[in-house]
Amino acid sequence: MPALIPPTYDDAALVLRLYELRREEKLRAAREWFRTAFFPQSYDDVRTVILTNGPENTHFRMVTGYWDMACSFVAQGVLHPDLFFDSGGEALFVWAKLAPYVADWRRDQQNPRILSNVEKAIAMAPGAAERVAVIRGRLAAMRERYR
Repeated sequence: MPALIPPTYDDAALVLRLYELRREEKLRAAREWFRTAFFPQSYDDVRTVILTNGPENTHFRMVTGYWDMACSFVAQGVLHPDLFFDSGGEALFVWAKLAPYVADWRRDQQNPRILSNVEKAIAMAPGAAERVAVIRGRLAAMRERYR
């Protein structure tokens, strides 16, 4: 459902602040790992990262935590969904990689809220689900490129 109220300058300021946070060195490294090295083929691949101590676990938690937090602003009506997704698609990329495994992850962790804000935010933005499908279609080629 499209937002009925146009974005405000406060929305734009929050989007810019979220962008600034993404530039933090450790989060940037985590995002790069998620983009170029993490290509789960099954829930077992996700589970291994979740249950293993080390940098991959840290990177995974940083990326998923950051994007669920950022999407919470959209899900709670603090940030305009169209502006959020028009200004970047990385949350869509995270969802494209993890959505097939989220139900198992939620069940395994006994936590139905895992990535729930990402899921809600995507449902609020017209065209976001289609963008996720396009990204998902490109993941195999990306996996081959970064091998």
